[in-house]
Amino acid sequence: MNLKSAISRHRRRGGSAARFAAVVSLSFFASIARSHDQIPGAPQTKPILIRGALVHTVDGPDIEGGSVLFVDGKISAVGKSVDQPEDAVVVDGSGLHVYPGLFESVTDLGLREISAVDATDDRTEFGRENPNARAWVAVNPDSELIPVARSGGVLIAMTAPRGRWLRGQGAVLQLDGWTVSEMTLLAPAGLYVDWSAVHPRSDDDSRRRREREEKLAEFDSRLDEVRRYARSRRARPNQTPTNVRLESLVPLVEGDLPLIVDADRQTEIESAVVYGASAGLRVIIYGGYDAERCASLLKQYDVPVIIGSTYRLPLRRDDPYDAAYTLPERLRRAGVTFAIGGPGAGSPGGAASARNLPYHAAVATAYGLPSSDAVRAITLSPAEILGVADRIGSITVGKHATLLITDGDILETETHVVDAYIQGRKVDLGNRHKMLYEKYQQKYK
Repeated sequence: MNLKSAISRHRRRGGSAARFAAVVSLSFFASIARSHDQIPGAPQTKPILIRGALVHTVDGPDIEGGSVLFVDGKISAVGKSVDQPEDAVVVDGSGLHVYPGLFESVTDLGLREISAVDATDDRTEFGRENPNARAWVAVNPDSELIPVARSGGVLIAMTAPRGRWLRGQGAVLQLDGWTVSEMTLLAPAGLYVDWSAVHPRSDDDSRRRREREEKLAEFDSRLDEVRRYARSRRARPNQTPTNVRLESLVPLVEGDLPLIVDADRQTEIESAVVYGASAGLRVIIYGGYDAERCASLLKQYDVPVIIGSTYRLPLRRDDPYDAAYTLPERLRRAGVTFAIGGPGAGSPGGAASARNLPYHAAVATAYGLPSSDAVRAITLSPAEILGVADRIGSITVGKHATLLITDGDILETETHVVDAYIQGRKVDLGNRHKMLYEKYQQKYK
């Protein structure tokens, strides 16, 4: 029976064609949204020595013909000459490169599988104020998109929610593990907000100013309420009822949690930086299209920028065609701390395009950014900005052995990731893309 006759039959039984089509579509998409079958890496049991590779330490000079030794999930030696333990597993790195695992700064990886199927899209909570929404709780460790990102060298990601104002809390995750608790490196990592809500688009200047003042006054009131709540909880913990929404904002007002502000335009960036300074908040700008115009202000208040993709169109009609491509180099010259992200949690590609992170950095090198700074912008810089650089981001003694081995420059599209380790665990680099490639090679041989 074809679809047309099936709909006709459904109508005769009193059903609607739209509902029938929706059920069929949901069933179809749910069938292809299966979990992946990669088994998480087993804990490291023997020392592993990568010998004779080009080691990109990131926080120091590259080491030609270098070696990296890691034991029990942590890097124990890096250099030209490293002693080999008797029971070590030796990896011949001749002609290969070693990099820290790539870090996707803001993404919806694990929260979205198929955008057209609501049941597989967990990015957004209802309402405008959801500071208590914890993105990592909804992450699917078996998402088909995680192995795809991992195959491209992305081993770390900050998963963040969407929303219209106070979006919720993001978390830094390792992209391997049976459960979210095994994957979590830092949670929460920041409160993610949409600052464009403070600056509504309107041709009426007076209305725009009034709405901005109202929104900032509302935020002021909320933060004052949080401070009073925190004092009351400390003074009378048994008499003060728990309020999860206010509780989630206590680390923000006490300086333990950064405010990650989604802002592109100059007015939005300047407003967020000034407001953060006046309220005593630690601000991180995400997006940052106009960040160079605010460079002196960003440096004055030590506010870093996570560039939201270099694959984007100019924001205004009279902008240069390459404005997004040159932004990383312009920020570097201006002395602004920055990292490069791929398509964020709200972009059309989102999680499915996390695998392209190194190429966002590569575009910046084609437009002036030194390659060493480009690699840093997708490894150590996001780790520093989000507060996990003591554990990841560089090939450094004492840090996690979260690294990858490639057969060429990670910024080149021809390069393949040969091996990857997360805390010393060798991870499976298979994915659905590779499986389908191999399948149809056989069909068309």
